[in-house]
Amino acid sequence: MSNNPSFFERASHWLKTSITLRLFTIGILILILLIPVGMVRDLIREREYRKSAAINEVSAKWGEAQTVNGLVLTIPYYTYVKVVEDAKNDKYRLEPIRNYAHFLPNELQVNGDVIPEKRYRGIYEVVVYNSKVTLAGNFAMPDFEVWNIKEKDVMWEEAFVSLGLSDMRSIQNNVQVNWNGSQHPFNPGIETNEVIGTGMSTRVPVGPAKEADESWTFEVLLDFNGSSQLRFIPLGKNTAVSLNSSWQDPSFDGAFLPDEREITPQGFTAQWNVLHLNRTYPQSFRGSMKGIYESAFGVNLIVPAGEYQKSMRSAKYASLFITLTFMLFFFAQIMNNVRIHPIQYIMVGLALCIFYTLLIALSEHLPFQWAYLISSSAIIGLIVMYAHSIFKNIRLTGIIAAILVILYGFVYVILQLQDYTLLVGSLGLFVVLATVMYLSRKIDWYALQATREE
Repeated sequence: MSNNPSFFERASHWLKTSITLRLFTIGILILILLIPVGMVRDLIREREYRKSAAINEVSAKWGEAQTVNGLVLTIPYYTYVKVVEDAKNDKYRLEPIRNYAHFLPNELQVNGDVIPEKRYRGIYEVVVYNSKVTLAGNFAMPDFEVWNIKEKDVMWEEAFVSLGLSDMRSIQNNVQVNWNGSQHPFNPGIETNEVIGTGMSTRVPVGPAKEADESWTFEVLLDFNGSSQLRFIPLGKNTAVSLNSSWQDPSFDGAFLPDEREITPQGFTAQWNVLHLNRTYPQSFRGSMKGIYESAFGVNLIVPAGEYQKSMRSAKYASLFITLTFMLFFFAQIMNNVRIHPIQYIMVGLALCIFYTLLIALSEHLPFQWAYLISSSAIIGLIVMYAHSIFKNIRLTGIIAAILVILYGFVYVILQLQDYTLLVGSLGLFVVLATVMYLSRKIDWYALQATREE
């Protein structure tokens, strides 16, 4: 009987001892585990969508994001078109057409206090606010001569001022304008939406100038609710906006950033100063005008790096976690001559994936740092106990535990950084790769393979 092993015996021995095959198998397992990782990301998106739906529901009842637009002085006037009555005899009549001329404030000063509140819809937190805003300024005397409009065609008695607000349902007081010392209450709706889409208006007494420098002063107090965002339109020839709030995480956006701002643990203050030369529309015009809402600016009351955003950012490192953990087990089994079955790799990989579902579930009820600590501790403990049952080596198990603690701690540090995440993450990956290369630099893989085959 021959002592030479058969082809099947040699193949079976190669399958059990080949390092290349093991690496190839680990790669296939990592690709397979990307499926549950993708499912985890879908779960995070679903929970985030449910939170957005809850925020929209609360905002719809409390108040939407607000944009304050005003005041605008509008004066109707007539132009005439010829309507032919008898073409043969060249008879016609002049048909009047009602038009609107719009005038913007010469000076516009806005002072506002934003009082944030946290509301809850189920387990979800929603940031809303109440704002008390004062608008004050003056209008210069309208000039119709530049458009060749006769004074008799100007309907001074029908002049009105309008004030725009995105969500009228959130107004908390009866709004009136102090116009040259007299009070005029606003009514909902605007006669024309050429400048302001939704808002309120009231008639005001204006007339032809008695003096060359005549102007009209105004002051309006607004008390309204809103959510997430507050913006203003710089309608004044000189627009000055000042905001104060106790919110600690503002995000200034829009067409203009504040000239001065101060953010402290007690809140923020911000001041804007915008000239009419900074805009794309003039101080007076007829009909509609483009670019008005595009000049809006203001502040967002943001919640920095919410739990779902942090969970999604951590899930992006899932494939890296699985790869590094598998490589850790691979080096452990090679250096200690221990055989690990692919099913055992799958068990470890699934444990790593379950970490993210635990993190999502806990972060909806606990602060993120506590949710991360509990989830990572549970998964590290599970993997370490499983590794000890495989290797039967306390020292090796301790090394695996220490490396996992370092990895999870490093990712937590990255999640807390907002501006330097990419830099710190890239440096961390470089250090990990350099460490692995250094520790494995003296391994003779061919000799190791030959030894295992012998």
